[in-house]
Amino acid sequence: MPRKSMKILTDSMFYILMVLSVKDLCGQEIAGAIASLTEGRIEMGPATLYTLLSKFLKEGMIEEVHVQGRKRTYHLSEYGRKAYLDEKERLMQCLRDAERILQYDDREKETDPVPAV
Repeated sequence: MPRKSMKILTDSMFYILMVLSVKDLCGQEIAGAIASLTEGRIEMGPATLYTLLSKFLKEGMIEEVHVQGRKRTYHLSEYGRKAYLDEKERLMQCLRDAERILQYDDREKETDPVPAV
């Protein structure tokens, strides 16, 4: 089954929206903020970054708020903020599920938390 566009965000997409949820930034600032925040776990190259920014612009998730030469500053739209918060909640639910399954002790529970397939 094909994935719906922008329904579930990739890590790179999520982090771009995350840093833009705090303040307006240009592309280089976005990449730097993500690298710093993730302590280098995620380093986004220009091709990935600008491809995603273009996609976000087209989808209305971000807006250009300032252009100075080639430097463009981006702002998270309300639609982008909702997409970010929805994905954050989805990821938090995944973590809650992981915590619940780790707490499972088959000696104390009669039912298996993982349904048979």
